[in-house]
Amino acid sequence: MANTTQLTFRHIGPNWYASVMGTAIIANAGAGLPGFQSGAPRFAVTLVWAAAAVWLAVVLLARAAHWRWHADQARRDLLDPAVAPFYGCLSMAMTAVAAGTMIVGKEWIGTTAALGPAWTLWLVGTLIGLATAAVVPYLMVTRHDLPPGSAAPAWLLPIVPPMVSAATGPQLIPHAAAGQLRETMLLGCYAMFGISLLATLLMLPLIFSKLVHHKVGALVATPGLFLVLGPLGQSVTAVNNLADVAHGVVGPQLAAALKPFAVIYGVPVLGFALIWLVMALLVVAGAVREGMPFALTWWAFTFPVGTCVTGATGLWHHTGLAAYAWLAVALYLLLAGSWAVTATLTAGSVRRLVRPEAPIAAGRLGITATQ
Repeated sequence: MANTTQLTFRHIGPNWYASVMGTAIIANAGAGLPGFQSGAPRFAVTLVWAAAAVWLAVVLLARAAHWRWHADQARRDLLDPAVAPFYGCLSMAMTAVAAGTMIVGKEWIGTTAALGPAWTLWLVGTLIGLATAAVVPYLMVTRHDLPPGSAAPAWLLPIVPPMVSAATGPQLIPHAAAGQLRETMLLGCYAMFGISLLATLLMLPLIFSKLVHHKVGALVATPGLFLVLGPLGQSVTAVNNLADVAHGVVGPQLAAALKPFAVIYGVPVLGFALIWLVMALLVVAGAVREGMPFALTWWAFTFPVGTCVTGATGLWHHTGLAAYAWLAVALYLLLAGSWAVTATLTAGSVRRLVRPEAPIAAGRLGITATQ
């Protein structure tokens, strides 16, 4: 039995963290919607946050077992260009749950109790994300064998974590010590916004060129198109959230300038994200008609869409336009439906994971199909 258990953990890849991200964003995005400030909707998103936190602990333990018993496989994963990008999901899972802890979790456990795990998850997740944003591109340049035309949306995964930290850090900035520390954290979040944004601008032309000249590839890889929404929606979320907490942290002139910057940046970028979403939906519809199979790549339908929800919510707060509120609600309905389907199918994969024949089917489901 022990050997069978160890073999199962051998095939628990870093892509499983995507299921944590996709669950946490249900709570984080829902909490800001009209009508979600109290009552049953608030209770529901808080319950989802709790589920995401528990699931993060489960996946962390599973990945720890993977490293404990199969460090050789873990090292090979870092040198596998199809798997290495998914190491960025660990950081995003941690910072997403950290944000949820401060957005809705504190209402259950209290602000004082929430600050400890939120700071820990955010700081550790941020450090891991910065390391991933440097190490994975380094491996791509020096060690990975990447033939021309092999660019994939999954290449965004290791460079998006700093943007997620920038978008979730504002939940903690008011709780940092006033003065130099608080200002350093605010400007540090803007620096991480820049790191991820500029790296994304480098990657997107490669990805679009690949799609135009070589198409999407395997049907199972089609959901990866939604990954492009992640840095777009999250960057809009970041500038809006940071503008909200800038007052009293930096000088009044700079703080006043950050709110119009959030709108000037956010409106066109979210507009581009919506056009990409329409294109991605059309491609996915065609793939479904051709029999697109389920894989863990389906979690790409969740977190990236959720970042567009939070981005639209931020623009609604800063412009007062009802159109952005309706857009956020519509995107959230798409997010919730995608999550319900993907979570149900993933639960079936988890049940199969305990069977001796399951590791390839359920543990590493979808990793090798991202290229």
